Amino acid sequence: LAQPAMSLTDLALGLVVVILAVQMRKISAIHRHWLASFWWAGIAALGGAVHHAVVVRWARPAEISWALISVLVVVAVSYLLAGTIVEVLGTGRARVFWLLRSLGLVAYLVAAVTGHAGVTAMLTCESLTMLSVLGLWGWAATHGHPLAWPVLVSVLASGAAAGLKAIPPDLAAAVALDPTSAYHLGQIVGMVLLYRALSRPRDLART
Repeated sequence: LAQPAMSLTDLALGLVVVILAVQMRKISAIHRHWLASFWWAGIAALGGAVHHAVVVRWARPAEISWALISVLVVVAVSYLLAGTIVEVLGTGRARVFWLLRSLGLVAYLVAAVTGHAGVTAMLTCESLTMLSVLGLWGWAATHGHPLAWPVLVSVLASGAAAGLKAIPPDLAAAVALDPTSAYHLGQIVGMVLLYRALSRPRDLART
């Protein structure tokens, strides 16, 4: 393997998320947007495992591979936002979805026009969408939504996992992990918490 730790932790993340997606199919109360988000996230992680194991050996194929994986992440985040809107605001809120989704898309378009397009810019702009998700669930928490706090905890856990990518490599090496591998493992925690949150009883009229 070219990057064994990154590949194996991405593989673990992908398998866990796909298994959770399969389990979610058995829970009728969970909206299809959540299921789609898990499937796309799982596929992205499995693709990442192949990328780190093999494709990363070659510069141009690796660049294309990572761009495709980033698109899968964008789709997963889009469904995460869609599921949040349906859960918090109810169905028939397509305008709200496109308004909030456009924040990240417009930001990336600006980056592209100014010559800063790329995978890093794309993922950075996706953070705007995640802020929308946090904002909606924060609002839901103030209005007593039964899933608000569990979902918020899971999203914050995923955010904390993303922060692991910024830790100094020497610090990560102390626990025999690089920052990216630590991020993958942290994401497993976030996705499991999100699954547990969505599996809780909720007002079915909201779904």
